[in-house]
Amino acid sequence: MTQTGTGEAPKETSKETSKETPKDASAPVLAQHAATLKSLPFSDMRDFDEAARGFLGTVDHARITSAQGRVVWSLEPYGFLSEADAPPTVDPSLWRQSRLNMNHGLFEVVPGVYQVRGLDIANMTLIEGDSGVIVVDTLTSIEGARAAMALYFQHRGQRPVAAVIFTHTHTDHWGGARGVLDEETLAGGKVPVIAPNLFMEHAVSENIIAGPAMLRRAQYQFGPLLAKGPRGQVDCGLGKSMAVGAVSLVRPTDLIMATGDTRTIDGVAFEFQMAPNSEAPAEMHFFIPRYRLLNLAENCTHNFHNLLPFRGADVRDALAWSKYLGEALQMWGGKADAMCGQHHWPVWGTDRIDTMIRQQRDLYKFAHDQTIRLMNHGLTAAEIAETIKLPASLDGAWHARGYYGHIRHNVKAIYQKYLGWYDANPVNLDPLPPVAAGKKYVEYMGGAEAILARASQDFARGEFRFIAQALSHLVFADPDHQAARALLADTLEQLGYAAESATWRNAYLFGAQELRQGMPKVPARSAMPRETLAALRTEQLWDVLGIRLNGPKAEGKHIVINWNFTDTGETFVLTLENCALTYVAGAQAATADAGFTLPRGTLDEVIAKLTTFQEAVGSGAIKFSGNPMRLGELMALMDEFPRMFEIVEPKRTPVS
Repeated sequence: MTQTGTGEAPKETSKETSKETPKDASAPVLAQHAATLKSLPFSDMRDFDEAARGFLGTVDHARITSAQGRVVWSLEPYGFLSEADAPPTVDPSLWRQSRLNMNHGLFEVVPGVYQVRGLDIANMTLIEGDSGVIVVDTLTSIEGARAAMALYFQHRGQRPVAAVIFTHTHTDHWGGARGVLDEETLAGGKVPVIAPNLFMEHAVSENIIAGPAMLRRAQYQFGPLLAKGPRGQVDCGLGKSMAVGAVSLVRPTDLIMATGDTRTIDGVAFEFQMAPNSEAPAEMHFFIPRYRLLNLAENCTHNFHNLLPFRGADVRDALAWSKYLGEALQMWGGKADAMCGQHHWPVWGTDRIDTMIRQQRDLYKFAHDQTIRLMNHGLTAAEIAETIKLPASLDGAWHARGYYGHIRHNVKAIYQKYLGWYDANPVNLDPLPPVAAGKKYVEYMGGAEAILARASQDFARGEFRFIAQALSHLVFADPDHQAARALLADTLEQLGYAAESATWRNAYLFGAQELRQGMPKVPARSAMPRETLAALRTEQLWDVLGIRLNGPKAEGKHIVINWNFTDTGETFVLTLENCALTYVAGAQAATADAGFTLPRGTLDEVIAKLTTFQEAVGSGAIKFSGNPMRLGELMALMDEFPRMFEIVEPKRTPVS
């Protein structure tokens, strides 16, 4: 029994979630699709030719399994994309991109340079040197990387890995490193691992410190828990979906520090360009004169990219992004016969390459400059999104379409970068949180039944954006109101069917699914792999521990612990004071509550749950002084983050 907040008698509502299946596309959505078919150059099939060019072989259905037989990647569920014409429930432009992303296997870019595409959301690029192969980006999972290397060896012959290059800090470009470099090779230290400056700092901050929230939000961005099909998940714009498998982080041994830096690797000369705070906070491009090959990492791909992904990240700098592309043209314009990125398919020919770079350069510059222009006229982020339109020259370029990013949310990211979340209207300075606001909105709008009646009328007219806003207030006011949940789910579904952006479609459809079925049941989060922990600096481990501290529980507590790591020679003082956990490196406190002496590797094993602290003390791996129970007291103040939390409805469990 729940209160509607209208002063009416409380209404009985079922707590059972709906099991309704997806609906048909509505007439307004069909009309929008028809307009899209008329407005874009669907007769241009060059991308289909280039996406298939150089094909050498593949794995059946791109199916990859773990040692335990678990499927970590497969394109078999996407067989429905063999149909050329888009179904009514998918935007025709998105359908086209989804079909292009079905190409999978090993492809020759130019003789001596190969790519594995379609075995992950990202690509692996393989550059042959004098005696071995240089691997650029190692995909998301160890299993995927092993499969990619096996496919390459099958068609090009066995050869040693001469180096690994990480183009940037996102997991789908480094997570499979241990599928390329085995334990013996890593221990030998003879194979360089090359990455842009500050790689480790940003790989940790982007993927580990905020990881629990990002992973949940990523379910909305990528749609991995949606059914694959014309009424469900069809693509992510950049590729199909997130790979699931074992992930490990390998620390780079060589950092590229500045534009113009060069390396000669296995006889192959590389020219590097730094591109920080573009698609990733640490990212770089390179050109290989031997092969006349340009690789712009993830900054020049076959879609408008994200300036702020739905999963969350630092806001990306559109102006810097544009300038890096302009600089790449200055450095290498007219020199490249082929350009490949770490997503999508390559392009060939100097004119085509230079044109694409110019258009991508101008895409980010236009979005930036016009957002700032309108911002300085006083428009808010939402108003800018309603006003801005791409010029025809960019709007008609397939590689500038918003399959992953989108002009309507990228301009909001630009606004946020310059002015933050606040639009200067004091009404929005300190609004009520969603539940309290929802109850007042429902009361002001005349109650649940009045809202539903109006929403049903507007649904027929295709006014889905406002219906979603109105019904969201009702669901937050009364999350067990089944009619409200059902109509909001139907509304989000139509918005998903209408979306050209794959990420928008996934978010809308997953929101609809959770309203109908509740949050999916997923396994508990596994411990962080020991290999990833070993790659982190000890300071980064303390940073991760600090964000787990429950401030209210720590009220009035003061704990000081000395740490001495015998294998690294590091010492630290860890202090809990004023409900904050801080540390000082290279020091020991004379009045510490406790002190621990141990190898850093033992701490990694404890965090990875390969042993317990008590077992390590008992075995003699950890020695202590003072009162060791104080560490237990500190750890009792740490939160465990849930794998899942509510997004389209109120939090069921309060968080303090």
